[in-house]
Amino acid sequence: MMSRFRDRFVPRVAQVSLLERARSASGALLGLLCTGLVARAAVGSGAELPILIAPMGASAVLLFAVPSSPLAQPWSILGGNIVAALVGVTAAAHLGDAMLAGAVAVSVAIALMMLLGCLHPPSGAVALTAVLGGPAIRDLGYGFVLWPVGANSLLLLICALLFNNLTGRSYPHVAAAPSQPGAAMGSSLTAADIDAALAQFDEVIDIDPGDLQAILRRAQVHASLRQSGQTTCGALVRRSTRAIAPDTPLRDALATLRHNRATMVPVTDESARVLGVVTQNDVLDKTIGWERRVPRLGFGRRIALMLQRGRAPHGVVADVMTTGAVTLQQNTAAGQAAWVMMQAGLHQAPVVGPDGRLIGIVDQMDLIGAMLADISTDHAAHAPVDRRRADRRVG
Repeated sequence: MMSRFRDRFVPRVAQVSLLERARSASGALLGLLCTGLVARAAVGSGAELPILIAPMGASAVLLFAVPSSPLAQPWSILGGNIVAALVGVTAAAHLGDAMLAGAVAVSVAIALMMLLGCLHPPSGAVALTAVLGGPAIRDLGYGFVLWPVGANSLLLLICALLFNNLTGRSYPHVAAAPSQPGAAMGSSLTAADIDAALAQFDEVIDIDPGDLQAILRRAQVHASLRQSGQTTCGALVRRSTRAIAPDTPLRDALATLRHNRATMVPVTDESARVLGVVTQNDVLDKTIGWERRVPRLGFGRRIALMLQRGRAPHGVVADVMTTGAVTLQQNTAAGQAAWVMMQAGLHQAPVVGPDGRLIGIVDQMDLIGAMLADISTDHAAHAPVDRRRADRRVG
């Protein structure tokens, strides 16, 4: 019974990190504090005008705890609160019974917000405040729409814009670009299937369809990685790869790239630990021409290196190499390694052992081939069981 109660009444919310929880709480603290202080400074501490209304607390939960929600976007808070305030003031003025006026105000506000695409749950409290807020609120009349509702909403929105973007969030939230209606998302699932499924629910679901599609795509990737865990980078690594030192002349680095027919060569120290990589793009993007058959660094690149090192560049690999490059462990699964390289836009990556020393490089196409082979093997292993079950059903 307790389990059924929990499943029905306790929501299953995705777990977030402690840092994210602290960021949400800190945002609400700063947002409401700044909104209240600015509002008080505008009207004065002894003014009869309300400074901060209670529904702003509910708006703060959305703007700082779930800023990606469609219900927390700028038009939602501004449009929803203003529409609700207009409806609430009108209901209070024309309906004598306060309970009836409050119920009508909230219901009409919901209908209008859904029609205008600015549904914002705290706006229901705004409509009710306009009716039940007491003489101070009723005396404001339609002025209640501008102050405090409009001013509070705008100030809180400005705080949310500043805080969320300064702390690494994208706000207003830009949903993942939805796929074309007929575009496959993996297996036989398409964007049109997602839209059809959402339409069948016939209720407001608090997630953007583009975000939902992105979640499903990532889930499909994780499922593929889970099925492709047999082959590791160590089994696919090219151990004959030659590494170069950071003081290698650029001309020799280019010769090594051509000789190995590679897009990348690892750069290591004397202990074979990876310091970075040098790629064809490094040479092409960070040089502007040739001088005595050696790539010549651009003027801006030379100045930057001089300021960084306190000496002039010498036309060596250290002048153009990419540091902090992706390195893979030899026990990393092929599917996981392919995903990491795809995210970083790499075709090849260094593979290191447990001691951090270079073993060789691995090619993305080799990883993808091994991943597909592992998935096929996994499906084949389960196929006989499924076939026997089907045969029993037929018999």
